[in-house]
Formats: sequence, structure tokens, C-alpha cells
Amino acid sequence: MTYQSPVYQVISVPVEKIKPNTYNPNSVAPPELKLLYDSIKEDGYTMPIVCYHDEPEDSYIIVDGFHRYRIMLDYPDIYEREHGMLPVSVINKPLDHRMASTIRHNRARGSHNVDLMSNIIRELHELGRSDAWISKHLGMERDEILRLKQITGLAALFRDIPFGNAWTPVDDKETTPAAPFPTDDENNAIE
Repeated sequence: MTYQSPVYQVISVPVEKIKPNTYNPNSVAPPELKLLYDSIKEDGYTMPIVCYHDEPEDSYIIVDGFHRYRIMLDYPDIYEREHGMLPVSVINKPLDHRMASTIRHNRARGSHNVDLMSNIIRELHELGRSDAWISKHLGMERDEILRLKQITGLAALFRDIPFGNAWTPVDDKETTPAAPFPTDDENNAIE
């Protein structure tokens, strides 16, 4: 069987069955959100939102498209025109891969909220994902991952990292006294 991209099987889903995910670090400023509303008002929904179908709950968890979803909830004219239905492209992936998909979609478009991005790194780490996995699947450099881990301040994120000694304390008896700072006369003599 050949692979078929999810966009070829877009379905219409009642907005009430759609739920935001808990990890999206993307934010849109009010002017851009108004522009998105204007775009949807003028052009309609031209792109489906991407969701994971939670079969036991019969709900759709957003992977990408939260702001397009919000437009329908926040603007009655859009809700009425679309009969409360959103175009949805469904992906079937476990949580860690859905998180990675969300980040890839967002990073291809714009910027992220640093605190929320740090939380994603923490959560992926708690799910057992390595820095190498995060780097590969989220398109991040290792130093960026390190900075985001530092923001969370959680020692658990560093527990498997080997640390070397930056210095080794020396017994006071073994140290030699430091040379005194040169006096002004000595400094002038160097000139």
C-alpha cells in the first residue's frame, strides 16, 4: 500500500468535538489574529486543522491549527457560516510524535513562547526522549535544548548528563602564596 498524506482525507468535524492540546507553545499577537479572522472571513478555511482522533472520547485533539479553531469559537459570523464545522486532517501518532509535529508546524511558520517551549522539552524528557531525539524531531540544536532545559530549572532534566569537575580543591598547605599585585612604581618601570 502506498502512503497517502492525511490532507487527502479531510473530514468535517463539529467544533464542539475539537479540543486544544496542552502543550502548544505558539502564540499569535492580536494584529495577526485579526488578520487571520479577516483571511478566514474573506477566503474561508483554506487549510484544515490537524488533529489526533481520541477514539474512546470521540474527540479530536489539535496538533496544528489552534488559532484557526479559536477564530470559529470567537467569531459567531464564522461559526454560523461554517455551520459549526471545521475541516480536519487526522494523524494517528503517539503523544511524543504529535508534540514533535506541533513544533515542526509552528517552527516552519513563526516564533514560540520560550516558557511553553521549555515545558515541552521537559515533558518530552519525562516521556523518555533523549536530546538527540528532540534535536532530530523538533529541528533544534543541542545548545537550544540545553538553554530551554535551564529555563525550567529542573535538575531531573540533567540527571543522566555526566558532569566533570571544573576544579579540584587543594589543601591550603599545598598552595603557594600568590604574587602581590605590582605597585604603581613597578607598573611605571615596565613602560
